[in-house]
Amino acid sequence: MADANRWKATVYVGGLAPIVTSSYIHDAFIPFGEIVEVQLPESDGRNPGERHRGFAYVEYEDVADAKEAIDNMDQSELFGRIIKVSQAKAPKSADEGLGSKKALWEQESWIAKNAGGEADPSSEQAKMLQDTAPDPMQGLEGLDVAGPKPE
Repeated sequence: MADANRWKATVYVGGLAPIVTSSYIHDAFIPFGEIVEVQLPESDGRNPGERHRGFAYVEYEDVADAKEAIDNMDQSELFGRIIKVSQAKAPKSADEGLGSKKALWEQESWIAKNAGGEADPSSEQAKMLQDTAPDPMQGLEGLDVAGPKPE
């Protein structure tokens, strides 16, 4: 499956109780379609006793199944907690967008969007400004002397 379609067929499940396992998630979400994978990210170790981070990703084979799961499971109760189920968002690349360690003008997406292939843009812009801009000094004649105007 293409990467974009894969994320469209994946749902985010948040607000999970610490007791929840990936098999519980699988059992709760299987009625809506064929599940490819359930990911339950492990705890980072800061809070002892936690097995996971409180959320999971459920990837379906079909995008329609993912939408069905969102419609039916969002704001439902699982092990005493109200869970949030929504469309999963594709992770951002560490080399793209704001907050990356790479300069904006060196990023492939920015180059593709902004590279026009012009020979010398500065001379074209200067010529265009000369043709369209009025003289900024026009109408200022006689203002080089301070004080009231002589009659």
